[in-house]
Amino acid sequence: MRKGTILLTIVLTCVGCDQATKYTAKHYLEGQSTLSYLGDMFRLGYAENSGAFLSLGSNLPDVVRTLIFTGLAGLFLVFFAVYLLRNHTINRLAMIAGSLIVAGGIGNLIDRIVNNGAVIDFLNVGIGSLRTGIFNVADMSIMAGIFMFLFATHKAEKEAKKAAAEEAKGDDHAEEGTES
Repeated sequence: MRKGTILLTIVLTCVGCDQATKYTAKHYLEGQSTLSYLGDMFRLGYAENSGAFLSLGSNLPDVVRTLIFTGLAGLFLVFFAVYLLRNHTINRLAMIAGSLIVAGGIGNLIDRIVNNGAVIDFLNVGIGSLRTGIFNVADMSIMAGIFMFLFATHKAEKEAKKAAAEEAKGDDHAEEGTES
């Protein structure tokens, strides 16, 4: 499968799921009390986050938040997508991971554009007082993509080192054979 097809398929799928779940959350959870499932391990509750991860930056002036979370984030997504498509050494796992990051970013960027700079969050998991922040499907896509990208990068570096070691080992054997 070509890189453009991978990127487009993942972006359309993830953004579609993200926006559908946010639409559902807005229409069925907004103004309602938090719903609790599985012994309170899983909660559904409507929240709007004008900041970044864990509401970081939510107290910044509106113009600064808009510049950072909409303008700079949008530019990053464009440049990262171009990087993914033009990088000839990127492996399939890293391409999928990068596409998940772009898809999640686009999902949250759409929210910021149509929801006065805020992102709709509605999911929360945990046990007792040990809980995650409130998040959404786009956030899950971004986090999964980051972990997969780190794994893919680590794996590629490990394979490159192994190949270099094998090549060096082969060079040493070739030199030994010519010295005899």
